Formats: sequence, C-alpha cells, structure tokens
Amino acid sequence: ENKILVAQHPLLIVANQTATLVCNYTYNGTGKEFRASLHKGTDSSVEVCFISWNGTKISSNSTKEFDCQGNHDKDKVIFNIWNMNVNQTDIYFCKIEVMYPPPYVYNEKSNGTVIHVKEKPTQIQEPQSAIPLWILATVTGILALYSMLITAVFINYWQKSKKNMYHQSDYMNMTPRHPPYQKSKGYPSYAPTRDYTAYRS
Repeated sequence: ENKILVAQHPLLIVANQTATLVCNYTYNGTGKEFRASLHKGTDSSVEVCFISWNGTKISSNSTKEFDCQGNHDKDKVIFNIWNMNVNQTDIYFCKIEVMYPPPYVYNEKSNGTVIHVKEKPTQIQEPQSAIPLWILATVTGILALYSMLITAVFINYWQKSKKNMYHQSDYMNMTPRHPPYQKSKGYPSYAPTRDYTAYRS
C-alpha cells in the first residue's frame, strides 16, 4: 500500500522575522511526480506556498500574503518564510502529494508546527548629524585656538600702547587751585586768585 507519513517539529520561535520549517516524510511507493505545500490554520484553509518536483524539474510558488520558498532535499521539504509579522503566528501543516503515476496519494494530517512570531522591538535611532563628529570637533578646536590667539594679541597690543601713552605724555595740569578757605567767599571754581599786594602803596 502506498503511504506517506509526515513529521514536523511541534514549535518554532521566530525572533528575526524568518522561519525555516522542515517537513520530514517517508514514502514507500513508486511515485515520480510530487507536490508539497504548506498550509496555515487549524483547518489548513490558507495555502502559504508550494513546491513541485519530478526527476528533472523543480518549481516553487507562494501566495501574495507570504514571502515563502520551498526546497526539496531527499526525504524532506524545507519551507523558508521571511518578512513574517506577529499576525502570522499560527499552526502550519505540511502536505505531501503523489501526483503521478496513479493512484493519487497524500499524507494524513500531521500534528503541525506552531510558528510563534515575536514582535519586532522598536529601536529608537538617534538622528545622525550630516557632518561627521570628528570634523565638527576639529573645526571647533581650530576656532577656539584662533579665538585665544586673537585675544592674546589684542591684550599684548593694548598693554604696549598703554605704556607708550604713559611715557609720551608731557602735559601737566597748570590750572591754579584756590586755597580751601577761599571757597566760602563765593569765587567761582575757575577764577584765579588775586594778588592784593599790588594795590598797596
């Protein structure tokens, strides 16, 4: 009696959005053309993707909802699914069929594989500056050095000019000053002191 038995791993955890589901099978018949498909849901209502092969040719296809590709290797079929999301967490079943020659044979429903897709962690990326950090640091350092240099030159020039002004100043204040007791007589502060001895004769 032609018979196909399928064995699957019971649980598959998906953390990086990519799943590799292996369907191991045994077949004691003489089939030449086969078809293997992956189905989603407890009732296997959604076909995710399929692969068919004979002695010389292999073809694979997937539905629009999934990015899936199947590969055949001796007594197993490997389904690779990528870009998976949390909503695709479900139980998946492998189905192996003998398409030719007759009679048509397929496996009894296996226990399936629960594919648990973990939520992708949200990563907060810091905005990167358009200018590289080392260029920014170099420019800042050069500007700081230039500023210090200009300040030192300015202070040096200011001190030298101050010394020159002190040595070149020959001006002396010749404005006569009143004795303190004459301020009460009502003289303006700028009036020169009179010499009364000139009127005595």
